[in-house]
Amino acid sequence: MKIYAISDLHLSISTPKPMDIFGEIWENYTEQIAKDWNSKVTDEDVVLLSGDFSWAMYLEDAVKDFEYLYKLKGKKVMIRGNHDYWWQSISAVRKSAKENLFFLQNDCIKFDNIIICGTRGWTVPERNKQMNDEDTKIYKRELIRLELALQSAIKCKNENDIIIVMIHYPPFNSTLDDSDFTKLMEKYEANVCVFGHLHGKKNRSIMEYNKNGIQYYLTSCDKLSNKLKLIIETK
Repeated sequence: MKIYAISDLHLSISTPKPMDIFGEIWENYTEQIAKDWNSKVTDEDVVLLSGDFSWAMYLEDAVKDFEYLYKLKGKKVMIRGNHDYWWQSISAVRKSAKENLFFLQNDCIKFDNIIICGTRGWTVPERNKQMNDEDTKIYKRELIRLELALQSAIKCKNENDIIIVMIHYPPFNSTLDDSDFTKLMEKYEANVCVFGHLHGKKNRSIMEYNKNGIQYYLTSCDKLSNKLKLIIETK
């Protein structure tokens, strides 16, 4: 079994919102992703999608975006991003899902010895900058959600199991300082973290980073040249 990751697809098949205004990398990007995806992934593999899947405002408007996803191989695991407005109720999205599509919210899912958990996250404070009250409120709420997800992972963890955390926002700031998110992952002995949210050549672009024993991967599709990133391969 292989675990791949890619995020921030920003699909808008029903209500077109062209992404190519953000650069050449977005031209025909959905076709590029699908071609690469189906050339690598088998039905036994897992693909992690760390948020910002669709521009749709409501779940019913995202039907064609999900049809695109269902045509791709493997099992898919998804968390919510800051632009996933269609994700208004975990019960509703789970009820709508077809086979081999899984949504995480304050919990985890396990495939063989791989445990996957996560949450959306929020902007991490930068050095010498104070967050406003609203950002602080959301930040603290997302910390609670991450801990619930990690606690869920620990409950089903056996010896030699691997814990992967999915989070949409980068779990550290632009200077890669420790944060409450990274400290929680270390507390519960997570092994890998995949995240997205960052786009473009001018944005920070450390694609892989090991911090205090946890391997971090930035998986925004444009940063990956619209190709899936192999995270783990099990025997």
